[in-house]
Amino acid sequence: MTTVAAPHPRSAPWGWVALALAVWIGAYWNLTAFADALLVPTGLSRDTHLGEALHFFFYDTPKVLLLLTLIVFMMGIVHTFVSPERTRALLSGKRIGVGNVFAATLGIVTPFCSCSAVPLFIGFLSAGVPLGITFSFLIAAPMVNEVALALLFGMFGWKVAGLYLLLGLSVAIVAGVIIGKLGMERYLEDWVRALQVAANVSSADERLSWAERIDSAIAQVKDIVGKVWPYILAGIALGAGIHGYVPEDYMAGIMGKDAPWWSVPAAVLIGVPMYSNAAGIIPVVEALIGKGAALGTVLAFMMSVIALSLPEMIILRKVLKLPLIATFASVVAVGILIVGYVFNAVL
Repeated sequence: MTTVAAPHPRSAPWGWVALALAVWIGAYWNLTAFADALLVPTGLSRDTHLGEALHFFFYDTPKVLLLLTLIVFMMGIVHTFVSPERTRALLSGKRIGVGNVFAATLGIVTPFCSCSAVPLFIGFLSAGVPLGITFSFLIAAPMVNEVALALLFGMFGWKVAGLYLLLGLSVAIVAGVIIGKLGMERYLEDWVRALQVAANVSSADERLSWAERIDSAIAQVKDIVGKVWPYILAGIALGAGIHGYVPEDYMAGIMGKDAPWWSVPAAVLIGVPMYSNAAGIIPVVEALIGKGAALGTVLAFMMSVIALSLPEMIILRKVLKLPLIATFASVVAVGILIVGYVFNAVL
């Protein structure tokens, strides 16, 4: 009788993983130099509107794609150890809002702009994290930024910076709770829902070898990045075009301290089509305040730029259906308006 030997498990390709990680770190570390080098053949300077717009596109596109690739890969590895059911149980919390507080706090310490936060948002969804909790992270990550906090602290003291932190965190938590309570999971795109179902079916398995875990993570990267990258390019291209042409004088006229009540919603509407991270929008904020604009109105503008940008919506459109995007935008916009009016009232 012939005995068939069981196949030996394939060894994990740690050498290739280490090389890929080194390349990733090198690429991410040199994003600015990469963007500078790509701008040189154009003959344009960053001092020009077009040059700044192109540089922004050359920098932000690889940054978001690199983040998406790394995060999806890491979440793919996590999936093979921790089941979606356990992830949901961990982040849902025993009381309403506990998971939202955790996610929003994580967003505060995560230095992402709105488009950069989308990859982790997708990773959370694919891991089975409840929808409302993922939105608390997506809102808090760009909105409550350490750069903005440092600026407010330096210009107005700790009370103003603390109020901004408290209100921004409250918007993220409350908005996430509301979206979660509305039960809008059906408005996730079909491929995202299929990804969640697949994660539930193929739950964590401690018997998998590391080679199999890595193969599973790579397959998720190919699947998700392959679907999302055209939307990333389109969103960042639009944001870059607007980023290079910020009409400061026009906006300062609308946001003055003696402006009527509608100046706050007008500032939000002006900010939504734009796209920048907090570091990029801070010089504009300083210029507007220097020209006499009201602090609350300027903060509402800044929050709409970094937390509710049109390029972010374009990227999210590949993940969410329009009713969910509209609900997200509406809830966050109301929160931003409240922040603007509160600051204008107390300062």
